[in-house]
Amino acid sequence: MSLFEQLRQAAAADWNAYVDHAFVRGLGDGSLAQAAFRAYLVQDYLFLVQFARAHALAAYKARNLADMRAAKEGLAAIVDVEMNLHLRLCERWGLSASDVEATAEHQATVAYTRFVLDIGQSGDLLDLQVALTPCTLGYAEIARRLAPAGAEALPADHPYREWIGEYASPAYQAVAAAAGEHLESLARRYASPARFPELRAIFAQAARLEASFWQMGLELGAA
Repeated sequence: MSLFEQLRQAAAADWNAYVDHAFVRGLGDGSLAQAAFRAYLVQDYLFLVQFARAHALAAYKARNLADMRAAKEGLAAIVDVEMNLHLRLCERWGLSASDVEATAEHQATVAYTRFVLDIGQSGDLLDLQVALTPCTLGYAEIARRLAPAGAEALPADHPYREWIGEYASPAYQAVAAAAGEHLESLARRYASPARFPELRAIFAQAARLEASFWQMGLELGAA
């Protein structure tokens, strides 16, 4: 069993609360209020700015070129793909890049991103990758659940078809698979049975913070 599978199994309640959150179910069936989705998009863009920094920190923490390349690929996926998707969707609702970047970070955004950065600063590369994993691999799993036959099979008028399609796409699924493989490479080098409880705690906390991020979207959308 891979380290990711072990962590997901050990933190099953937290993981399921994240990947099967009401926000996610609303994305899937299209019932999520657009105000909630817009609020989430803006905060997730700000979130990605900090996650880009976390991948840059991973490059600094790397002890070999292979780990540095993995960090670079993660950084590129955020800066060159995900952030562009968010801005493209925001523009549809009249939100420019400057509008988005001028928005203050919500407490849930700060809590999650600074947790990850703190783990990266205080721990090693394995600690940081475990903290990043719920986001990277979780979004891939969520997209597969929401569009098991691919986003092309969703109705053309589905309001969140493009968002689901981005994470269900072969390109993003490949990014997630590479992140999973990198996690296993790090686990083979640095993990041990004695260390597993600490890694599980990091993973579970990140999953809880992901669920809180969805909840933030619901609450901002209802405000």
